[in-house]
Amino acid sequence: MLLSLYYTNPLLSMKNKIIIGGLVGGIAFFFLGWLIYGIVLDAYMKENCSQTGSREMVDYLWWALILSNLLYGYLVATVLDWSNSTGFMPGLVKGAILGLLFAMGIDLSFYSMTTMYHSASPIIVDVIANTVMWGIVGGITGWVMGMNPKSA
Repeated sequence: MLLSLYYTNPLLSMKNKIIIGGLVGGIAFFFLGWLIYGIVLDAYMKENCSQTGSREMVDYLWWALILSNLLYGYLVATVLDWSNSTGFMPGLVKGAILGLLFAMGIDLSFYSMTTMYHSASPIIVDVIANTVMWGIVGGITGWVMGMNPKSA
């Protein structure tokens, strides 16, 4: 439905492509985060990271999780807009770079000041996972932001 609005309203697509891109990126972050961290890496991260401050899924503050994913989506969309990047591959590259830098900065900060990680291994896994996730989100966001409503 959102994409059909995007296609049929050239004013919306020209002036507010960042709004649609950020929303789609936020949704992609939510589902990729669930897939990568909630399913694929769940057991590994529980085994290699301190769970002292972690909530059980039933106790999540869902509004905050959803909002954080949307904000990350808008961050990617904003960077792609500022760099005039559209299309899947330019978005993938820029998203992957953002994810790599973001994860390395956060993970090394946590490693230096907390007991969250049992070793450096989960940092490497987390940086790779974030780079992949942010890259995919960047690709999707770049693709959506580069859609030409006149050709639809």
